[in-house]
Amino acid sequence: MSDGTVSEEPMQEPLTPAQLGRVHLLGLAGVGVSAVARLLQAAGVPISGTDGKELPVLDEFRAAGASVRVGYRSENIASVERETGERISTIIASSVAAEGNPEYDEAQRRGLRVLHRSEGLAAVMVGRRSVAVAGTHGKTTTSSMTTVLLEQSGLEPSFAVGATVAGLGVNAASGAGDWFVAEADESDGSLLNYRPEVAIITNVEADHLDHHGTAEAVHQVFVDFTQRILDGGELIICRDDSGARRLLEQVSSDLTARGVTVTSYGTSSEADLRLEGHAEAAVGALGQRFTVRTGQGPDAEQAQVSLAVPGLHNAMNALAALAVGLRAGLDLHEGAQALEHFQGAARRFDHRGEHRGVRVYDDYAHHPTEVAAVLTAARSAVGEQGRVHVVFQPHLFSRTQLFAQEFAQALAAADTVAVLDIYPAREEPIAGVTSELIAEPLFARAGAPAGGRLDRREAVRVVAGAAGSGDIILTLGAGDVTALGPDLVEALRG
Repeated sequence: MSDGTVSEEPMQEPLTPAQLGRVHLLGLAGVGVSAVARLLQAAGVPISGTDGKELPVLDEFRAAGASVRVGYRSENIASVERETGERISTIIASSVAAEGNPEYDEAQRRGLRVLHRSEGLAAVMVGRRSVAVAGTHGKTTTSSMTTVLLEQSGLEPSFAVGATVAGLGVNAASGAGDWFVAEADESDGSLLNYRPEVAIITNVEADHLDHHGTAEAVHQVFVDFTQRILDGGELIICRDDSGARRLLEQVSSDLTARGVTVTSYGTSSEADLRLEGHAEAAVGALGQRFTVRTGQGPDAEQAQVSLAVPGLHNAMNALAALAVGLRAGLDLHEGAQALEHFQGAARRFDHRGEHRGVRVYDDYAHHPTEVAAVLTAARSAVGEQGRVHVVFQPHLFSRTQLFAQEFAQALAAADTVAVLDIYPAREEPIAGVTSELIAEPLFARAGAPAGGRLDRREAVRVVAGAAGSGDIILTLGAGDVTALGPDLVEALRG
């Protein structure tokens, strides 16, 4: 592609690292671009890069010999070339570094090859047995679980995940093994740039309508994604999800014709990997146990799984990871034992501190389905006597406008809710769209949670003040609400 955004027509075959030449990355400190940069460096590709802010991750690249700039300037490309004595051949850009970015525009003027972050990732996946993890919810956790399962089983996978994986300490690394696990993002259609041997689809639900426009368009991008699976590969899909079942009905004949195996998972008796006997950990603890069963009749096999993270949604994610383990040649018990080492991923029920018996967690949940799942898990952790308190930051004006009622319904499961102003991210304001669209129906209903639409300081004061021993406080949202975790712990101390 040539414009730094996701291609309208999917790339037919990815480039290889050797074809990229020297690479300059825009948005170097971002979680997606930094992952690609780490993998390119591991592959021996010379890199440089720019970010708009000075962040700690940039020092890692400097220490590894990369030429790094802070602040986008058109002259940075020439400056890097003078410093390194090499011509830049390829620009890899994040979704936010597009037309109007000085370095992006300079690359276009020079006629350089400009790739989206996902196309850079596709390049480093070439030659590996790749697993692309897609779905409206659960991508990061499922990618992390799959990586840990393969790592703990001695298969030394490469991976690129949208968060730091607990226990591994990074969001991406190049392993010595054949397998490569990558999170595949549907938000901008960039999942269509991958050619995986194995594709996971956790669920299919309307979201990112600011990009796709309609729920049908979202559905179609997942249909197109299944067509990117290599002939003879495998689709791993959640049978419990209505959107995924609809998708499977539509694509199953095409997949069969291409020799693609379909492995379904869920609680349904029709699922190939079936979840049974699910039980959350005792009150005051986090985690869960369940049985996974494969096959039917005398050929059935089962294994007990213990996870350190709570919630039925995470049990489902674990089934998808186990299916990859089976594809990789592990038996069910080996996969189950490996999953016991999974400790979570950054911003996914991420423990931020504790005081006076109150635990503070942070979660990236920014869609009503995700919020509901996290609150269900928190309720299980506190039991009947404990309470759940939430600081929620809506993400995007368009998502707030579309799902305000659904957010209110999901948040009603908490005991206290502070609703912050909308985090705009990439969007301009929409007239009449504020977080009041969520707060009004939430607090107007009978039996509504305590709290209100509050600024950040008041949110910390109110939520920390409402919490008592045995309770959980959650910061929820895809914006900068995560920064309030330490403030809440400090407020509990005060």
